[in-house]
Amino acid sequence: MNTLTPLQLRRRFLKIVATTASLWGLGLQGVKAQSAAKAEKAPEQLRIGYQKSAVNLVILKQKSVLEKRFPNTRITWAEFPAGPQLLEALSVGSLEFGLTGDSPPVFAQAAGKELVYVGVEPPKPDSSAVLVLGDSPIRNLAGLKGKKIALQKGSSAHYLLVRAVDKAGLKWDDIQPIYLAPADARAAFERKSVDAWAIWDPFYAAIELAIKPRVLATGRELSSNNSFYLASRPFASQHGQTLAALFEELSRADALVQSNRSEAIKLVSDFSGLDAGVVSLFIQRRPVSPVGPLNAAAIADQQRVADAFLRLGLIPRAVKVADIVWRPEATQVARK
Repeated sequence: MNTLTPLQLRRRFLKIVATTASLWGLGLQGVKAQSAAKAEKAPEQLRIGYQKSAVNLVILKQKSVLEKRFPNTRITWAEFPAGPQLLEALSVGSLEFGLTGDSPPVFAQAAGKELVYVGVEPPKPDSSAVLVLGDSPIRNLAGLKGKKIALQKGSSAHYLLVRAVDKAGLKWDDIQPIYLAPADARAAFERKSVDAWAIWDPFYAAIELAIKPRVLATGRELSSNNSFYLASRPFASQHGQTLAALFEELSRADALVQSNRSEAIKLVSDFSGLDAGVVSLFIQRRPVSPVGPLNAAAIADQQRVADAFLRLGLIPRAVKVADIVWRPEATQVARK
């Protein structure tokens, strides 16, 4: 049996580390940085905001992953119906970390809220849609002219509808946006108080299986429907290694979704109370979703969202997304 030299052993170890890091979307540089920053003190508390659509976070919560990884940190979870409400809680100091779609951070930044982008998942264009009832006379996006459309103000559905209206050759003033939270919007949609509904999963999947509405458009060619992780500025500046660990565990949760779909569906269904068929459908539309800091493409995509809202006068001032993007230094886990 051949005995490996110390140099060969080191090379083999580094190869294994690099492979494992790549699996979680970190890269070898990030692993080295984590080793170099072990002295960082774990936060005393970590309050996490999430929604039913936050699959990776839900899995971590259901399996108590973070409680096991950070035994000396007091971890609490708060569920929100949509991103705007979550970011309001983050901005007033009630949360340290949370997940939203693309539009809520733009509205929050324009309003001067204190928060920073720290992470992103890959685009999910199939996970949101503009819907009409099966018997609706509206046959295409142009048919939305003059119609009442339900949506959560400042949500990812808001940007989807902005893009849908633009694609139809209409002006924003040509439609009647009716701002409702998802549960109220569904009720209004089903009783025909509105003509259409712009919505995201799992609400989209739930209504699709319940009454089979007609899809006028999804995010395809309209909106990337990115999912962003945000944090309070003090938390991001003081706990970079904790964020790196969160990205690692979130990416592992996504690996579970990809490798053991039945377990993932059960975990999300047990948490949300949603039918397993609904959970299966919305997870099916969700691509592989590891988590890491924002790259240039994600920042540029988000700037387009901000610029679109500014052109329509839906936010009070111009914002530069890059100004509130966390720039990891000691914890270099940025994607290549």
